[in-house]
Amino acid sequence: MSIAAEGRSPGRAGRVGDPSPEVPERAKRRSYTARYKLEILDEYEGLERDAKGSLLRREGLYTSLISEWRKQRDRGALAALAARPGRQPLDPVERDNARLHQRVGRLEEELGTARRVIEVQGKLSALLGELATDSAQTTSGEKKR
Repeated sequence: MSIAAEGRSPGRAGRVGDPSPEVPERAKRRSYTARYKLEILDEYEGLERDAKGSLLRREGLYTSLISEWRKQRDRGALAALAARPGRQPLDPVERDNARLHQRVGRLEEELGTARRVIEVQGKLSALLGELATDSAQTTSGEKKR
């Protein structure tokens, strides 16, 4: 069927700003779960040649995906992909241990700060004591004259 027979003018086909209603404005990358990949691989490998093509068309897949999924399965990557993303939950003992380590670190910092403050207070006290004795000696020395 020609472009003119479809009711479109040849000059308008493919112009920017005239998107086809069949093509989404922005392509979305498809992602597949490990379970889905394994199910498709099992089904695909149990079929004959013609049925394999039918499965691929039905699911909208390519043979390159099937080959890549086989490689992943053989490497054991699908088991890793099936794991929940993010950090693995900690054992309660390990969680308490980590919390206590953080608390000890924080308390050690506070202790170091307190020791520095006490040291400064001691030096200040000694300095004020010297100033007081020097001041007393100076005052008493002036009165004796």
